[in-house]
Amino acid sequence: MRMKPFVAIGFATCLLAMPAVGFSQDATPKAPAQVTPASHVEQRIKRLHNQLKITAAQETQWAAVAQVMRDNAQAVGSLATERRQKASSMNAVDDLRAYQKIADAHAAGLDKLVPAFEALYAAMSPDQQKNADAIFAKAKRKPAAKK
Repeated sequence: MRMKPFVAIGFATCLLAMPAVGFSQDATPKAPAQVTPASHVEQRIKRLHNQLKITAAQETQWAAVAQVMRDNAQAVGSLATERRQKASSMNAVDDLRAYQKIADAHAAGLDKLVPAFEALYAAMSPDQQKNADAIFAKAKRKPAAKK
C-alpha cells in the first residue's frame, strides 16, 4: 500500500515544524533547561517510535527514518539559526532569501523522508498502517504553534 502524498507532507511538516520547548523535570527551582534541536528531534523520534508501535523486525527501516529526521532537523535548524543570527542586519530581500533556503532544505528533507518512511510503511502490518494513517491525520488537524 502506498502512502498518500498529503499524508507524507503533513507528517513531515509536523516533524520539521514542531517548536522546541523544554522544561526541567525535577521540583528544584532553576532556570529552564536548554533544549537543543538535537534533543528535541530525539524526543520526537522516540515519541513517534512508540506511537507507531515499531516492532523489532521493523527497526532497520525505522533507523533509516530516524536518521533522515535527524539530518533534516540539523539542516533546517542550521539555516534557521543563521537567519536568526543575521536578522538585525538583513533587509527584506535578504530575509526572504534566507527563508527560501529554509524552505528548500525542508523540501529536500521531504525528498529523503518520503522514501524512507514509505519503506517502513510497507513493512508495517495493516493495523500499524491504519494507526500511522490516524497519527498523521491527527497531526494535520493540529493548528500551527503560535510564537
